[in-house]
Amino acid sequence: MRQEADSRPPSAAADVAAFLQKARETPPDPGRSGRLVFALDATMSRQPTWDQACHIQAEMFREAGQISGLEIKLVYFRGFGECRASRWFKDGQELAAVMSRISCQGGRTQIGKVLTAALKAASDDKIAALVYVGDCMEENVDVLCDKAGQLGMLGVPVFLFQEGRDGVAERAFREIARLTNGAFCRFDAGAAQQLADLLKAVAVFASGGRPALQQLERQGGRGATLLLSQLPPGG
Repeated sequence: MRQEADSRPPSAAADVAAFLQKARETPPDPGRSGRLVFALDATMSRQPTWDQACHIQAEMFREAGQISGLEIKLVYFRGFGECRASRWFKDGQELAAVMSRISCQGGRTQIGKVLTAALKAASDDKIAALVYVGDCMEENVDVLCDKAGQLGMLGVPVFLFQEGRDGVAERAFREIARLTNGAFCRFDAGAAQQLADLLKAVAVFASGGRPALQQLERQGGRGATLLLSQLPPGG
């Protein structure tokens, strides 16, 4: 059962600022640049955001492709124990076509399997980061944190984006971000463009670092502008 949201006041601006600060502190590893694991909760409550994600990931490919290229492995879970990991995609339209054939199904979260898939990708293929988009957490948080700690030791940051204000999920997501030297950021259902801008900036940063972000900013990328404002000169 999903937990009630906590009663603390909204702090979306603070979340974004903290996210950008953590991104500044985790420069991309050249040996892993350009590869992201893009993980999504595909349970029934996620259908609207799943539809948005199909569009957002195409934008991620397009922006990163203009600079250094991007490869994405899609991981999603839904239904009764179903969790799947795709091959690596180099083309946004191809991945979007695959995602458009996936329907959301009711079920509990399987974030542990997402972290396991990221660990395997980090071991087999080398990855720049794991990006996760979800709204709740219905698992043993200590087990998740153990897997997150393993990712942290491998130098793989986890960037977590939470829709809504489920307090249990927020506490777990923040701890996973801390253990991996990643970042946490909330967004609301009406903030799809902000999510897209930040995800594009993360993808470009993972692919090419500060020079890539500067090019994205010159092209009008708002997420790049926000990220660059947190970077020190020459960082």
